[in-house]
Amino acid sequence: MQRVNQLPGEHQPDCLKDDDSGDHDQNEENSTQKDGEKEKNDRDKSQSSTKRKAVVPGPAEHPLQYNYTFWYSRRTPGRPTSSQSYEQNIKQIGTFASVEQFWRFYSHMVRPGDLTGHSDFHLFKEGIKPMWEDDANKNGGKWIIRLRKGLASRCWENLILAMLGEQFMVGEEICGAVVSVRFQEDIISIWNKTASDQATTARIRDTLRRVLNLPPNTIMEYKTHTDSIKDNSSFRNTKITL
Repeated sequence: MQRVNQLPGEHQPDCLKDDDSGDHDQNEENSTQKDGEKEKNDRDKSQSSTKRKAVVPGPAEHPLQYNYTFWYSRRTPGRPTSSQSYEQNIKQIGTFASVEQFWRFYSHMVRPGDLTGHSDFHLFKEGIKPMWEDDANKNGGKWIIRLRKGLASRCWENLILAMLGEQFMVGEEICGAVVSVRFQEDIISIWNKTASDQATTARIRDTLRRVLNLPPNTIMEYKTHTDSIKDNSSFRNTKITL
């Protein structure tokens, strides 16, 4: 499979704080409660806490059109992954509503090129989980670009800045973006809601070429989430286009 081989240089990598899961709110329960009751109470309190703490732009900050959430996932290659185990493995880093809040998160995150192993960063609109089965994603798909090692950091930054800046001009079709770090290549993808809307998916493809400054002969692949669910794979059996 052809990969993108040439792009401008990358930013100096930063460090992600040790506790990057975003799961900071822990609920203390009476030790005499049964485990099942404790889990239910924890879940209920977490949900109500999330509702109370709506993320909004701060004073004098520049609001984004949508709120977005950063996620991180890492798994052992070769181990079968069910949707349930995958959902348990993805960790929220945090949600932001303004340009300034985005940079506060991003400046403390490791760049994709410095991640190790089988790791992914996800950036999705708030309320949309980076899962094929999510209601916002289930009828959609994603454009896929395979990169040689060393290009992921720059491509990821260009992609998410274009997404936050509404450069794709396809209304509410964009769900989110993913950078996937693998051993021999890195992969970036952008997810949209409606796989059957060929005009919209073509517009996303063309904008992706422009914002990433891709060579004209770059191979781009598209895969519906329905197909991903069928073969339990993100990147196999894709439809290739130039």
